[in-house]
Amino acid sequence: MAASTEKHWMAGEDDAGERLDTTLAALAGISRSQARRWIDQGRVRLAGASCRASQKVAEGDRIEADPPELLPSPLEPEAIPLVVLYEDEHLIVIDKPAGLVVHPAPGHPGGTLVNALLHHCGDLAGVGGVLRPGIVHRLDRGTSGVMVAAKHDAAHRSLAAQFHDHTIERQYRALIRGLPAANEGRVDLAIGRHPRDRKRMSTKVNNGREAHTAWRVLERFPKSDRSWLLVLPETGRTHQIRVHLASVGLPIAGDPVYGRARRIGLRAHRRPADAALERPALHASVLGFEHPVGAESLRFEAPLPEDLESLLDELRCREAGT
Repeated sequence: MAASTEKHWMAGEDDAGERLDTTLAALAGISRSQARRWIDQGRVRLAGASCRASQKVAEGDRIEADPPELLPSPLEPEAIPLVVLYEDEHLIVIDKPAGLVVHPAPGHPGGTLVNALLHHCGDLAGVGGVLRPGIVHRLDRGTSGVMVAAKHDAAHRSLAAQFHDHTIERQYRALIRGLPAANEGRVDLAIGRHPRDRKRMSTKVNNGREAHTAWRVLERFPKSDRSWLLVLPETGRTHQIRVHLASVGLPIAGDPVYGRARRIGLRAHRRPADAALERPALHASVLGFEHPVGAESLRFEAPLPEDLESLLDELRCREAGT
């Protein structure tokens, strides 16, 4: 492998038993399909030997990769407004609005956060992949809140490693349907693709990935059968918070995929306060991490957007009878 382009990582405890393509994708901050292509092209070595995408990884294994030469990005910069919470020459932190897709995908070729970042930051060629330049983590389209993106490859590797090692501080706020019996709890259920609907995730799978979510009740609204939660995801699986809360009977209000209405305790004659909500009532409120250059601890907060603030105000008024 050419020394000038080689990258390498060390598999950690959480990687033990995982497929190589899955582990490489997480460590390198690329998609699993891209990781599989690198492996199939002979660009990856596991513990110094040739390998297969399905091969299992052991703790301490050295993974080496020689990525292919970067191709010109097919993406166009777009002048989409961004709320910037912080920015320097290494990274940018933004407050993503609900409704903004993070990166291009089938059905969303443009109008994404990536297009906005290309316009705002300029050249992000190859930072994390041709189709996802700068992207280290994602928020679902309907989720609002704080996100970080990398401006160069070294920053991307550092941030991706922190997400992979679960050293990132992440706090979410969520309005759920229901009134939990306890004031706090956690969900420790593996998550994988739904066996019948590939666009959904599920906890009822045989080969899911380990996932952990803690939650605490901040406010209860008995008259509306709703609760306002602080949610602390300890891992970062696709749709994790939405799937985990729904799996224990506390789905997020407004979630069209996992948020089926609970009938127990609902007042059928009264219109739910969140009936007009056009997205899941989920907000990424806090993101803390170590700066990729200098190791300074950074922590950012995104205020609640207007739709969730208005919804909480209405729920509080109902409780007060005003």
